[in-house]
Amino acid sequence: MNKLVDFPYDKVLVLGLAKSGTAAAKTLLENGINVRVNDMKTEENDPGVVELKTMGADVIVGSHPLSVLDDMELVVKNPGISYENPIIVEAMKRDIPIITEIEIAGRLAKGSIIGITGSNGKTTTTTLTNEMLLNSGQSVKLAGNIGIVATDVAKHLRNDEKMILELSSFQLMGVQTFRPNIAILINLFEAHLDYHKTFANYVDAKSNIFKHQMENDYLVYNADDRKVTEAVKGAKSIKVPFSVKVKQEHGAWANEESIFFKDEKIMDRKDIVLVGEHNLENILSAMSAAKLSGATNEGIRNVLSTFSGVKHRLQFVENINDRLFYNDSKATNILATKKALSSFSQPVVLLAGGLDRGNGFDEMIPALQHVKAMVVFGETAEKLTYTGEKAGVETIVRASNVEDAVREAYAVSEANDIILLSPACASWDQYRTFEERGDMFIHAVHTLK
Repeated sequence: MNKLVDFPYDKVLVLGLAKSGTAAAKTLLENGINVRVNDMKTEENDPGVVELKTMGADVIVGSHPLSVLDDMELVVKNPGISYENPIIVEAMKRDIPIITEIEIAGRLAKGSIIGITGSNGKTTTTTLTNEMLLNSGQSVKLAGNIGIVATDVAKHLRNDEKMILELSSFQLMGVQTFRPNIAILINLFEAHLDYHKTFANYVDAKSNIFKHQMENDYLVYNADDRKVTEAVKGAKSIKVPFSVKVKQEHGAWANEESIFFKDEKIMDRKDIVLVGEHNLENILSAMSAAKLSGATNEGIRNVLSTFSGVKHRLQFVENINDRLFYNDSKATNILATKKALSSFSQPVVLLAGGLDRGNGFDEMIPALQHVKAMVVFGETAEKLTYTGEKAGVETIVRASNVEDAVREAYAVSEANDIILLSPACASWDQYRTFEERGDMFIHAVHTLK
């Protein structure tokens, strides 16, 4: 098992358990660090709490007393905990550094790291990169925001293995030295501003993926995204651009017929299974990282000729009476939904709605031109109704939840329609995760049969 080397802290508060907090606490304890754990929701008799206590942790649950910071030298924060949390505010007042578990993973990993972030497309790009390297005979491990705790993977990562990390802005905001050998920045647009407060703060968090890179590292970036090209200007690493519009001498690109890496044709676009113009960005970014990591063209082609998408991201679910159902529950913002809608030329019945973060949806209006009906739900139902009316959508139906929305969508659909769940909102008003919301959609579709 890999050990922490030159870790400059001896007394650490882990704030928030869940998977990443529990893994971080265990790893620190295994490395002889004094650990205090604080979690509001977990109970004293929870098996995880009992195990941490057995390992020597000081565990405080059920409340967030400021005294948990006494004598602490570092806070390891669950990514979902706001920086407005009283413990975090007090830690900043006391000049106690605050990190996320990703920083610990970066310090533990012996093999190389490929880090992937962006406002949209992270999971697809991460999965594609992993599959391309596996199909090229390489030893790789997936972790991070994709649902696998990075610390658990990093402490067992061998020198000859690669760790592929999907990274959110929440995770990246809490790093000090984290340095992937290859970083990917897919795209940037306004997201999670309830957490980051300003777009500049959000970009700063995302930019942490390359801020500690050195001259021999690689930064794969979207040359078509002006915000991305501006953000990467100061990077020290070797820049590898990708573009769906313009030939790139030093990176990946596409024309109408084929995809290329530098001057090398990789394959014809007609042989790529994954639909959607936005997925071409994901393909080019993944292909760049894979090629830089030694993937073979054959391995890349094998993946792109068979890979049809990840669960909850434009996932084809079922054909019922010539209606095609797609689950895009991972579309938790407007840009993701716009990109999903651009993937289809057929009439669409759009299922949308969820957590109200205070934004409007008028930005979606141009993308709603071939939407024949909308079924809206959740906290944003009224706002989406207003936007749909402005866009001239003929039929707009209110539903109580996703399951109800499926039934309503089928009722207003006709043969050859696309019935698309692409909420443009987070799920937390009605569902714990976007995965739970997508699973409910899938179940409801199968129930229709």
